Amino acid sequence: MNGAESLVHTLLGSGVDVCFANPGTSEMHFVAALDRIPGMRCVLGLQENVVTGMADGYWRMARKPAATLLHCGPGLANGLANLHNARRARAGIVNCVGDQATYHRPLDAQLTADTEGWARGVSAWTRTAQRAEDVARDAAVAVQAARTSPGQIATLILPSDTCWDEAPGGPAAPLPVPAAPQADPHAIHTAARALRERKDVLILLGGLALTAEAQALAWRIAQATGAKVLAEMSNGRTERGRGRLPLERVPYPADLAIEALKPYRTLILVNSKAPVGFFAYPGKPSRHHREDADILLLTRYEADPIQALTALAEELGAPPVALPDAGPRPEVARGAPTPEGLARTLAALMPEDAVVADESVSFGRGFFKETHCAPPHDWLQITGGAIGCGIPLATGAAIGAGGRRVVNLQADGSGMYTLQGLWTQAREKLPVTTVVLSNRKYAILLGEYQGVGANPGRTAMDMLDLGNPDLDWVKLANGMGVEAAKTTTLEGCGDLMQQSFDRDGPFLIELEI
Repeated sequence: MNGAESLVHTLLGSGVDVCFANPGTSEMHFVAALDRIPGMRCVLGLQENVVTGMADGYWRMARKPAATLLHCGPGLANGLANLHNARRARAGIVNCVGDQATYHRPLDAQLTADTEGWARGVSAWTRTAQRAEDVARDAAVAVQAARTSPGQIATLILPSDTCWDEAPGGPAAPLPVPAAPQADPHAIHTAARALRERKDVLILLGGLALTAEAQALAWRIAQATGAKVLAEMSNGRTERGRGRLPLERVPYPADLAIEALKPYRTLILVNSKAPVGFFAYPGKPSRHHREDADILLLTRYEADPIQALTALAEELGAPPVALPDAGPRPEVARGAPTPEGLARTLAALMPEDAVVADESVSFGRGFFKETHCAPPHDWLQITGGAIGCGIPLATGAAIGAGGRRVVNLQADGSGMYTLQGLWTQAREKLPVTTVVLSNRKYAILLGEYQGVGANPGRTAMDMLDLGNPDLDWVKLANGMGVEAAKTTTLEGCGDLMQQSFDRDGPFLIELEI
C-alpha cells in the first residue's frame, strides 16, 4: 500500500466520502488510488475556486467534511477566495494539496511555492507530510480538526513522493471528535440577570444558533422578558420558513444597521459577535451598536447554543410559546422585476425543504421579509464577502442535501467569477435552479462609491459596467450543458421556476432587472 492509498482508506474510514477535485501531475497517485478504492464520490470542478466553494456548500448541508484535491500552491491559491468564505461560514473541509517531491523541492522548479504559507491564512490546521508512513496519521488528524466544532478548514500538503512511496503502516483509525463546549454557568447567570432587569436587550444569533430549535428557544426567552431577537448580517445556514421564527438580520448598509441597533443598550451574543461594518466609511462608526451598549457573551462560535439557551430559558422560568404566524403564502408577483416581487414569487413557488444559495448581493437585501411565509427551507449566504461563491455553493449544497431542490439567487457580475460550476451541475445532473439577476453592472459598487463619498466619472463608471458587449447567460449556460431561458417579467420568471422545479437536472433563468 502506498501513501496515497493509505490516505484514501483513512479518509473513508473517518467518514469523508466525497472529494471535490481539480488535480494535476503531483496528485496522480491520489487520483489512481481513488480509482482503485471504492466508496469515494469524486466530483470534478473546472477551476479550484469552484472546487473549494462546492466543499463549503457540501459542509453547510451535510454537516460533515468533504475533501478537496488541489494542484500545488497555485491551485490552492486559485481556491483561496472561497476558502475565505468557507472559513467565515465555519465550514469543515479537508484540503489535500499536492506538492513537489521532498527531494525535488530544493531545486525550485516552476510550480514550487510557499504552499503552507498560503494555506495558513484560511486554515485552522495545516501540515506538510514528510514521509509516506506519516500520511495516514496526518489525514486522520486533519479530519478530526475539520470536524471540530463549529467546523474548521484543515489543509494537508502532500509532496508527491509521500503518495507514491510505500506506507507500511497502512491506514489510520478515525480519531474522536471533541464535543462542542458548554456555556459557562456564570455567562448564563449574567445574561439572565440582564434579561430580568433591562428592557432594551437584543439577543443576537449566529452560526449554530440559527437552527429552528435554537431560534425557538431564543423566541421563548424573548417573549418572557421583552427582549428582541436578530440574526447576524451574513450566516452560513439559517433554517427558515413556515413553522419557524420569522427572523430578520442586522442590515448591511451602515446607516440602516446603526439605526436598527440604536434602541439596544445590551447585546447578548449567541454564537455571534457584536456587529461591525463590512467596510469603514468616512465619518461613520465602525461598530454599529451603541457606544454605551453592554456586550454579554453567552456562547462563542464553537459552543453548543441549544444547551446554553435551554439553561437560560430554565433559569428565567420562560414557558414554551408558539412561534408567530408569518402570514399566508403569497401569490406569484407580476410585472417588472423588483426585489420584493422576486422574493414573493420565490415564496409562492418554492418546494418544501428547498435550499436557497444567495449571492444576490445588493438586489437581495430585502428578500428575508418577503420569504418568511415560504415552506420550510434553508438559506445559505455569502459569508466572507469574496464574490463568486453562489454557483459553487449551490452545487456543493445540492450534493450535500441529498436531492433537495436548490435555488441559486445569483448576481450576474459575481456569477462570472465561477460560472464553470454550471458544468459540474450538468455533469452530476444536480437539481439546481439558478436565477441570474442580470443588470449588466456591478450594482453594489455604485452604492459603495456613494458610501465612501467618491464622485465617479466616465472611467470609473466603465469599470462598473458589464455591458458593451452584453453578457448572454442563456448562451453561457448552454455552453456548459445547462438548459436556460431569459425573461423580463416576474410572471415569466415564475413560470420558468415552476418548470425547473418539476425536472431532475439543472436549469438557469436569466432575469433582466
